[in-house]
Amino acid sequence: MEIVQPAMAGTLESSDCQVTVEPGNNGIEFNLESVVINQYGNQIKKVVMETLKNLEVGQVKISIVDKGALDCTIKARVEGALFRSAGQFDNLPWGGAVR
Repeated sequence: MEIVQPAMAGTLESSDCQVTVEPGNNGIEFNLESVVINQYGNQIKKVVMETLKNLEVGQVKISIVDKGALDCTIKARVEGALFRSAGQFDNLPWGGAVR
């Protein structure tokens, strides 16, 4: 998947996260701000990297502001931001197609 334009998904509410993606030039540039970074920072990064890999994203700047989101929420927000950025709004492969 090619990242075409900046896009965002999510909120700054409790138990959610706000994901911002934009085109990148140097592989995956990852930035994380989290209220639980000391406890779950590595797990959050793992979920994000797996999602990027599954969607075949290799060039992206991704920033996440986490407010205690569960893994499934983080994955959904990353997917949503990526699909918006790529301009894909129809026939989204939700569910089993996006691992």
